[in-house]
Amino acid sequence: GFHLELEEPSSLLQTAVSVLQSSYLDSTSQDGFLYSQAILVENAVFLSELKAFAQAKEAAGYSQEELEETFAFLLFDNEEEAKEVCQTGLRVNSSSISSLGDPAKGVYISKYADCLQPRPWYHGKSGYIVICKLIKGKVKVVSENHTTSYTCPSPGYDCHVAVSGNNIPVHTSHCQAFSQSQYYVYEVSDGSAAERPRQICPYIAL
Repeated sequence: GFHLELEEPSSLLQTAVSVLQSSYLDSTSQDGFLYSQAILVENAVFLSELKAFAQAKEAAGYSQEELEETFAFLLFDNEEEAKEVCQTGLRVNSSSISSLGDPAKGVYISKYADCLQPRPWYHGKSGYIVICKLIKGKVKVVSENHTTSYTCPSPGYDCHVAVSGNNIPVHTSHCQAFSQSQYYVYEVSDGSAAERPRQICPYIAL
């Protein structure tokens, strides 16, 4: 057998890696990660819903900053899970974290490309990362809640972040850094939460 090198995806890989590298929490991560291939996820439904979300929120008077597209990251241990999210989108009830909001009413996604799991990375670990486009919308800063009475989505907002999410102290444990660098994203209308918030759109899988 032979391995055919495809020219075209490499520019996508470069794009993906530059997104990932500009989104590291820890500068030493620069040397620690190797990415082998990138797959562009072109899902017309998700793209049009992301656009529709932006248009609806613009009509509701959101600022350009609130409507800006940013990137966020998901980690999967196996390719099947990564592919499934690319096909079906990020759905509620998919998170084991609950500190920023009820996992049954919203989804969690990482702000940093090197802080994607509650445990530290170990040498030789491999996995699949899905880069998503995200429109944060109106963001509410909430205190982390580790009780079983979960924080509900806040009316008039689209996203929760942890109080200390912007300046995570260096000595923070990996687990804490992970939960503090999550976005909790939801879309609630008429009191019921969307199964899949439209403001997250899977973009590239690696």
